Amino acid sequence: MLTIDKLREYGADVDDGLARCMNMEGFYIGLVEKALADNRLALLEQQIAQDDLDAAFETVHALKGMYANLSLSPLTKPLSEITELLRSRTQTDYSPLLAEAKKQFEALCSL
Repeated sequence: MLTIDKLREYGADVDDGLARCMNMEGFYIGLVEKALADNRLALLEQQIAQDDLDAAFETVHALKGMYANLSLSPLTKPLSEITELLRSRTQTDYSPLLAEAKKQFEALCSL
């Protein structure tokens, strides 16, 4: 079961996340759980593999915003880096950043 303490141990800025949710723990946890059900990380990986950088930018920007608003810092960091690279349509090997994002997402899901 997902808890505030587990999210804190994961590295989330729980105090900031709770403040955005009017300090309502149940509401915050519910939003994090909804974010965990989002499958756009796989979509992002597919879009990058297909070299569809415009679509990948839209996807990663949305993901970054969602996780940043929930203050899930360990997951937000690699997505922010991908966002900035895609914003400038940089042709690079995104696999290390995607691997880190997937690792952080899996760690979050395992809480």
